[in-house]
Amino acid sequence: MTVPLTTAQACEQLGVKPATLYAYVSRGLIRSVPGPAGTRQRRYDAGDVQALAGRQATRRDPQAGVQAAVQGSLDGLHPGTQRGVAPILDSALTRIEDGTLAYRGVDARHLADTATVEDVAALLWTGDPATRPTLPLRARLNLSRHPRADTPLEALGYALTYAGAHDPDALDTRPETGPRQAARILTLLHATAERHARLPPAPDLPLHARLARTWGRPDGADLLRRALILLADHELNVSAFTARVTASGGASLAHCTLAALSALQGPRHGLGALHAHDLLSAALNGDARAALRDATRRAGHAPGFGHALYPHGDPRARALLDALETQFPDHAPVQAARALIRAHAADTAEPPNVDLALAALTLTLGRPAGDAVTLFALARVAGWLAHALETRAGGQFIRPRARYVGPA
Repeated sequence: MTVPLTTAQACEQLGVKPATLYAYVSRGLIRSVPGPAGTRQRRYDAGDVQALAGRQATRRDPQAGVQAAVQGSLDGLHPGTQRGVAPILDSALTRIEDGTLAYRGVDARHLADTATVEDVAALLWTGDPATRPTLPLRARLNLSRHPRADTPLEALGYALTYAGAHDPDALDTRPETGPRQAARILTLLHATAERHARLPPAPDLPLHARLARTWGRPDGADLLRRALILLADHELNVSAFTARVTASGGASLAHCTLAALSALQGPRHGLGALHAHDLLSAALNGDARAALRDATRRAGHAPGFGHALYPHGDPRARALLDALETQFPDHAPVQAARALIRAHAADTAEPPNVDLALAALTLTLGRPAGDAVTLFALARVAGWLAHALETRAGGQFIRPRARYVGPA
């Protein structure tokens, strides 16, 4: 059993003064227990202190943060919670380095300012946005044969299952057909979202405008375009690695995308946006510091803050929050996000990550919490398809080996 730390020991490990330590305790970041009987002293959980010190060290050393993310948590948000295998694969798709995110050498924030979703998809799939395949005008699959889904994510899953089983084009594995197949899948999923909203398809609109129409918020079209681009890929996270493993076995692009969609739906990956949505909703209805304290106590960390790959700030979050501040500066969710960032910075200096930005975006547009994950999924499809295409082109067969540790 780990011996709790004294105030002096905890402050020494964290490099802070007692007042800052007490602030961490009040926020639920560090647990404390009574000290020796007959005294008013407190003792502090050594594991909590070590985890917080690790996050602070990550902010000071970005390269160490990258290594911790690979070997720690599944998507690199809060390293140190679980150690694991560190698979390293060569890829020409996405670079995360020195606090920047770039697709095939082009800064994602620049693309969010200047490009269309279709341009970025083509850049990821082919390396050249000018050679993007013409998106099919319609999904060309009978969506009415799907069961009626309860949620948009469920509807996307049905569509991909059906496409993998019934679309003859999905069986064509020639390299030159890959971008066209990817375009069919991307179009199919936007048509599926329209159908779930009981709207006829609008194939003549750009993808971001189709989603804005589906959500009934044409005024949010540019924000959605930015989000769809900034979230298009994020290197070898859980869902992208799943797409690559599935593609390495020879599965169709539809089935690769279905596998990645399933992997997205875990609380340590895509569903993290739901926790940030809950936090922001609580801040809307009360005090930002109290909302942070309660959310941290439930989750073990502040949802929507911190990312080991971006120790000095998630560029996707900053780009989306800046766009929200520009277009909707007086909207309550934007103001609440601003208050949360100030409150959290006062204690830990952890910057916001893209989950908080997604929560602010969906709440500003009046959408339910689940739509933050739907937006995440629709954006990430382009990247999943790019990973599947790259794996297929390289002829990789990804088959890790296990180190047996059971009984002899």
